[in-house]
Amino acid sequence: MNTQDLIEKLGLKPLSKFEPREINGVFISDMISDVMAGAKSGNLWLTVQTHKSIVPAANLVDAAAVVITSGKEVPIETVELASKYNIAILSTSLPTYELVGMLYALKPISR
Repeated sequence: MNTQDLIEKLGLKPLSKFEPREINGVFISDMISDVMAGAKSGNLWLTVQTHKSIVPAANLVDAAAVVITSGKEVPIETVELASKYNIAILSTSLPTYELVGMLYALKPISR
C-alpha cells in the first residue's frame, strides 16, 4: 500500500506536497529521539507533534509519511519545510488509538 492509497481509504488530509511512497510498517511515538532510534525506512509515523523538528526526523529515518493525529493544527512552517523535502505530512481528527485500529484492519502493511 502506498501513501495515496492510505489517504483515500482512511480519509486522511494531505498537508504538504509529496510524491506517493510505499508503506512497509507503522511507528507510533511522540518522542523525536524514539523515532530516530526505532523507526524504519518506509514506516508510517503516527504522532501528535507538529513542530518543525518532525521534518528532519522523518527525513533521517526515511519515513513514508508523518500522520498528525487528534486534529492537531500543523504550523505552516512545518508544512512548508516538509514540502521542500518531499516529506508527506498527513492529518486526521481521529485519535491515534482509533487510527491504529483502522490501519490494523487494512493489514496489507507489513510488520
